[in-house]
Amino acid sequence: MTIKRIAELANVSSATVSKIINGKDKHISEATRQKVLGIIEREGYIPNGIAKSLKMKRTKTIGIIMPDVMNLFFSEIARGAEDAAERKGYSVILCNSDNKQSKEEKYIQILQEKMVDGIILTASESSISKSLDRCNTPMVLVDRDIASDKKVGRIVVNNEEGAYNATNFLIKKGCKNIGFISADSKTKLSAARLRGYEKALIDNGLKIDKEKIFLQNYTIESGYQGTMALLMQTEIDGVYCGNDLIAIGAIKALKEKNIKIPKEVKIIGFDDISISQYIDPPLTTIKQPIYQMGEEAVEMLISMIEEKSIKMTKVLETILVERGSS
Repeated sequence: MTIKRIAELANVSSATVSKIINGKDKHISEATRQKVLGIIEREGYIPNGIAKSLKMKRTKTIGIIMPDVMNLFFSEIARGAEDAAERKGYSVILCNSDNKQSKEEKYIQILQEKMVDGIILTASESSISKSLDRCNTPMVLVDRDIASDKKVGRIVVNNEEGAYNATNFLIKKGCKNIGFISADSKTKLSAARLRGYEKALIDNGLKIDKEKIFLQNYTIESGYQGTMALLMQTEIDGVYCGNDLIAIGAIKALKEKNIKIPKEVKIIGFDDISISQYIDPPLTTIKQPIYQMGEEAVEMLISMIEEKSIKMTKVLETILVERGSS
């Protein structure tokens, strides 16, 4: 079924059918419009999106690349982005990089071949600017800040400030031996959270003890292994965790050792993923506006696609949410 055939059945011009399909039919009578739409529905006409994209030079499609869609943090970003894209008339292609730079680079190439209008990227922990330099499509980074000569948008929070507030909160609660479990500090995000932790210790007259720092990655397993390592090699009465998944692992390790939370060791996370309020004990954490980050990424990306003048970096606020783990 083609536009030409629909026009023949409706006894109108192909131009009239095209205007009705594309919503540019304000000067066409309601009777004609309903007649054409009735034929379209009856015949099951599906527009040729590829042909339309070539003509319009837009596919109204956005690619989203996430390190791990099983991680509730990233799935909430994706949901915020998808909802915002739908409101703007865009479709979304979601790609999971498994936190590998090689897959990330492959998906950037594939999405460009699919002629997406823009890409939202939460880069892998090992990602470097090479991933961005190969991309000729408008791109917005979310929760990552990779140095690049290319003009890319950035949606971030103040990670150093958030980590500072988390550590300072534990100190105000009476903790003097605070462990730090997070991802390797090669990325700007991880390095910023480590700086915030160390700055809070210094500002409160506490020493930085390398034995109290465990760096691996943003997983439950890292939280579990890190806590076990800290308990073996040092004394802790509080733990700042680089994200909520790490905190969940830390809580499991402490429970296995019959260490009471928060009486003996206080725990604080970072993100406020949806499950954080339901674990035992409910997790005190630094809340990122996760869903909003996805929305803001789409808003910024579409502005870039439409070549509007915008600020290329947006910093969102974090807040401390106190629950039972502290």
